[in-house]
Amino acid sequence: MKAVGVDGCHGGWIAVWIGKSGIHGFAIFPRIAFVLALHADLAMIDIPIGLPETGDRGCDLAARKMLGKDGQSRVFLGARRPLLQYLPDHQTSYDAAYIDANKWAKSQPGGKGLSRQLFGILPKIAEADEIMTPARQETLREAHPELVFQDLSHAPKPLPSKTSPEGQRLRRDIADHGGFPDIDDWIAKLRGTRAKPDDLLDACACCIAALRASVKGVRTVECPREVDAKGLRMEICY
Repeated sequence: MKAVGVDGCHGGWIAVWIGKSGIHGFAIFPRIAFVLALHADLAMIDIPIGLPETGDRGCDLAARKMLGKDGQSRVFLGARRPLLQYLPDHQTSYDAAYIDANKWAKSQPGGKGLSRQLFGILPKIAEADEIMTPARQETLREAHPELVFQDLSHAPKPLPSKTSPEGQRLRRDIADHGGFPDIDDWIAKLRGTRAKPDDLLDACACCIAALRASVKGVRTVECPREVDAKGLRMEICY
């Protein structure tokens, strides 16, 4: 069994894995397609998979409920397929593209604006959507690190912010116990890259979820079943 966890980072994607006999490692890739070359039995990635045409994904709303008032903002709402037409490019600045996307979002039923956080990961959402098929979704599934960390910590509420010293310490401890005993060495090796420690820790959480799923079965947030226009399930594993 080879389990892989993936998270987006500046300049690409960071992937960690655990293979046979506990052999583990990590790497940073410029494109998500490189992750497929790891040939995981099961990989979990922190990026929305399955995009509705309108409205909020039920799995996002359910995940926010699980994280409670203190942690719900860690799940971004509003990922929708029509937003992919507003990706910034060499002809359109980031700010101009965001203004157009936000204007479209506000024109939709409910009139909610688009968060800067969600717009910031829109290129990565598009990159993942480009390679996803219903068949590939059997081995590459969406997860949310905050749900994994909360579950593994056995705490009644989310961990402190992942950018705080206490939040990073707790996440490092969970990664250590989850199969990554050299996590501190790995974090030190990030120096000189554009990846951050919390990117690596989030990838570890996704990998732990994938490994646990291979033993105990995949766990997803409870919500009505939704499938997008490409046939992709909208679900979040943890």
